[in-house]
Amino acid sequence: MKKFFSLLFLAGVLTSYGQSRTIPVDTTVVTTHNTTVKGQSFSYTATTGTQPVWDENGDPTATLFYTYYTRNNVKNRASRPLIISFNGGPGSASVWMHVAYTGPRILNIDDEGYPVQPYGYRSNPNSIIDVADIVFVNPVNTGYSRMIPNKEGEMPDKKQFFGINADIKYLAEWVNTFVSRNNRWESPKYIIGESYGGTRVMGLSNRLQSSQWMYLNGVIMVSPADYNAYNTDGQPEYSALDLPYKAAAAWYHKMLPPALQNKDLTDMIPEVEAYAINTLMPAIAKGGFISDAERNNVAEKYSYYTGISKKSILQHNLVVPNSFFWKELLRDKTGQTIGRLDSRYLGIDKMQAGTRPDYSPELTSWLHSFTPAINHYIKNELKFVTDVKYNMFGPVHPWNNDDNTTRDDLRKAMATNPYLHVLNQSGYYDGATTFFTAKYTLSQIDPSGKMKDRMTFKGYRSGHMMYLRNEDLIKANEDIREFIKKSSANGKAAKY
Repeated sequence: MKKFFSLLFLAGVLTSYGQSRTIPVDTTVVTTHNTTVKGQSFSYTATTGTQPVWDENGDPTATLFYTYYTRNNVKNRASRPLIISFNGGPGSASVWMHVAYTGPRILNIDDEGYPVQPYGYRSNPNSIIDVADIVFVNPVNTGYSRMIPNKEGEMPDKKQFFGINADIKYLAEWVNTFVSRNNRWESPKYIIGESYGGTRVMGLSNRLQSSQWMYLNGVIMVSPADYNAYNTDGQPEYSALDLPYKAAAAWYHKMLPPALQNKDLTDMIPEVEAYAINTLMPAIAKGGFISDAERNNVAEKYSYYTGISKKSILQHNLVVPNSFFWKELLRDKTGQTIGRLDSRYLGIDKMQAGTRPDYSPELTSWLHSFTPAINHYIKNELKFVTDVKYNMFGPVHPWNNDDNTTRDDLRKAMATNPYLHVLNQSGYYDGATTFFTAKYTLSQIDPSGKMKDRMTFKGYRSGHMMYLRNEDLIKANEDIREFIKKSSANGKAAKY
């Protein structure tokens, strides 16, 4: 009999540890917390959970993990802004802005953004939760978000999730459900997206308005990736847009001639921007028909602004890849590489020779601090416990970039909604989604120029995640507060 009960106990243990590792399709965990923002103490509620994505028959095809923060003791929730936050990738979780920028908790990092031990988090005294409620959304296969098998155990077609237009379509439906479930239709609404999230929110702005009839007050793009401005579309002259970034990175590493190096960064940048758009871009557009004299003059000026040799620039036919720049800038000085997403960071390659770095030193640094913090935070403070892995980067490829109309989608959204304003936030040292490309995107959204007074650009002395640098964290959150004020209706009718 004793042996029987021992075997029964063992069977129970094995069963408990042998369950399928799945995420709940529709669930919430609610916790209450306290914080102090800008010297004011208050409590807030965190709702952490999953909400389904449904097909046309009403069956779940995926579930999205989210965290929703609301300030407590708010007298009029209807007038309180709601910010819907996405990161990018595509394939990136919402972790980055969640625990390093706008959320109520922030990483343990130093003032420049580098990891420190013990890993963890602390209160964010700059969070915008004092003025707005925030929901951080993880698209399919990021964070704890996953596809859901049907009754026959078959997974849905990935094409309905993994592409620019598919992504925008299902997320718009999901946002509608979230707003309805949480009774936020009356609230002023904002969508914020970082990196690829910039493309996402440009498209979502119009999709929400045209298909969900949900009108926005603001679109915030953080270090946005504009796929229309990349060389993959066969327009190498767009590489001219990266020249001001290269000048900024070279300035930071003190690789410029004294005439430029002795200027402040923001005093130097306008000169380089003007040269990039007025001289370098037309020169590259001429291709092989450019004269030898002009080619040499442009290469010499390019070298002057970037700190790399005229010879290298000529060898690249004036189209110098950023990846080469990251390898080349310090090659003969320290032999180190500079970071892609934040060129303040330094790396060490196996060999100094080569055309691109072995790895991205900034990304390894960030994963160093973000991954332990988000896993610990969700389980221990937000009390959401699961054996499913939190995907910092999830499997979403192949990703369909066809029929990308997101620039014009944002134009349509602005044209049909006089309330809608746009804020762009970019770091000067971001070599992946460069700040002048972001400015160029703003200029191309509305060729008429009739809506440019509703567009705002803000630059910061850091990289892709400019909020990792404490000085920029303070400034960038304050810029969002000012943007919310600027884009508030204040009793005015939505009309031209």
